[in-house]
Amino acid sequence: MARVYNFSAGPSMLPESVLKKAASEMLDYQGSGQSVMEMSHRSKVYDAIIKEAEALLREVMNIPDNYKVLFLQGGASSQFAMVAMNLMNKNNKADYVITGQWAKKAYKEAARYGNARVVASSEDKTFTYIPKLEKADFDKDADYVHICMNNTIYGTVYHELPDTGDVDLVADISSCILSEPIDVSKFGVLYAGAQKNMAPAGLTVVIVREDLIGNAMDITPTMFNYQTHADNGSMFNTPPCYTIYMAKLVLEWIKNEIGGLDKMKELNEKKARLLYDFLDSSKMFRGTVVKEDRSLMNVPFVTDSDELNAKFIKEATENGFVNLKGHRTVGGMRASIYNAMPYEGVEKLVEFMKKFEAENS
Repeated sequence: MARVYNFSAGPSMLPESVLKKAASEMLDYQGSGQSVMEMSHRSKVYDAIIKEAEALLREVMNIPDNYKVLFLQGGASSQFAMVAMNLMNKNNKADYVITGQWAKKAYKEAARYGNARVVASSEDKTFTYIPKLEKADFDKDADYVHICMNNTIYGTVYHELPDTGDVDLVADISSCILSEPIDVSKFGVLYAGAQKNMAPAGLTVVIVREDLIGNAMDITPTMFNYQTHADNGSMFNTPPCYTIYMAKLVLEWIKNEIGGLDKMKELNEKKARLLYDFLDSSKMFRGTVVKEDRSLMNVPFVTDSDELNAKFIKEATENGFVNLKGHRTVGGMRASIYNAMPYEGVEKLVEFMKKFEAENS
């Protein structure tokens, strides 16, 4: 069977060369006589894998030396509590900007542990824009400000970071990590589930500035304390070994085949431009997000008819364009065009959309 073009929001498609590399090493990783899936995480062979994965991530993202890289489990959702428990520890206050479902869940979780405040929300227009904020909008006594950088469900992204003054900025970058360069030094904490741009599901990456480690609330479980994992090189317990290995392969792909994050951004902009230009010119399809806040990763769009939306999704699937159905809270369609989606995939999708529009007008 031929491979389809997978527009899933996550878990998403992986680079074909990465899958082939993993397949070639499945039974015997570099002469070890065993698969990475079955080797001890305490072995010298695996120790080299996890250390190389971290070194590659630091190189590709240009992570400063005063930041720890943690390879954890629990998904980005576990970070909703971990961030609060580890950082809301001076004034027991934090500011949240609500730009979608995940930002809202992060806020609700943090509110269980301290005074979490909603600074702004775009829920009034179904999260189709990013609120514009000034430094004065944030509480200067807050322990941190939390944002969701790219909103997978709604297709919005921060093209410019909010000015939070001296208050540390924390960002969920699950659906945009490794899609373009990011200045890590502007954040106290960055965290991401790996299953969109980095690896299969199972790995959560946390990048945390060292001075923010070591002051967790007394109620913090051992496994939720950043210091536990920082002190043990992400090896306090068995890590998600195979997913970390896959992340290493993806990072090698970005570094050696793509040419780094500047080049990755160029490719992602080219793909997104092709799709958005079509949506802007189409008489049947239209994007749902204000132009200035459009994501490069997730492109939601609709027709004016639920029946036509359903017909499009059905016929698209039959033609090898899968997982285009929009999130249940939004409806319509959504094309997630993460790093591994080739330009050809977007090109063929647009061709199919033009054909569908001509046949159904």
